[in-house]
Amino acid sequence: MPGFMDLLLASGNAKKAGELRALLAAAEVQILSPADVGGLPEVDEDQDSFAGNARKKAESGAKASGRWCLADDSGLCVDALDGAPGIYSARFAGTHGDDAGNNAKLLHELGDVPAEERGARFVCAVALADPSGAIQAVFEGEVHGRILDAPRGAGGFGYDPLFQFTEPDHPQTGRGFAELSQAEKADISHRGRALRQLAEHLATWTPS
Repeated sequence: MPGFMDLLLASGNAKKAGELRALLAAAEVQILSPADVGGLPEVDEDQDSFAGNARKKAESGAKASGRWCLADDSGLCVDALDGAPGIYSARFAGTHGDDAGNNAKLLHELGDVPAEERGARFVCAVALADPSGAIQAVFEGEVHGRILDAPRGAGGFGYDPLFQFTEPDHPQTGRGFAELSQAEKADISHRGRALRQLAEHLATWTPS
């Protein structure tokens, strides 16, 4: 089991933090939010990869709080847009966290691109830093699907209403991410896949 009792999640996104908490529920640690430690400094997500941004946020959060810190960076990569929006997913439309604007821009950019050319994948990188800010683990997960012509479903957040899961031989194939329950989404999502790797790591690892 992990050699620490609490873990700070370096995320100001309430919906993302809620999803992270649910995915880490089985881990025998107390999950803290930035509000629990008096807030965290803003981090300029200027790295060239999801893993790079996750590492930077984990390091910053750990140094600012003096605690073990977990950070993630995730986004949507669309084949027809040469991998965009990618690391710019949260600010695709110009304002960070503008889900409606980001979705509207994505639909506009794809225009009349046919269904068979709307392949996409969600990617998530998670990084764990010790209280000194040293990165102790990094894991990545991804899930494959396609972009719908219009939003579908009332759940999820971000690009979930436009993302249809298409991996073969799975009970959820064909469903949109915003149509899934939290448990169903956690089973297949990029974030769930990355955090399960982390949980497996924590189950057998003791920090030095």
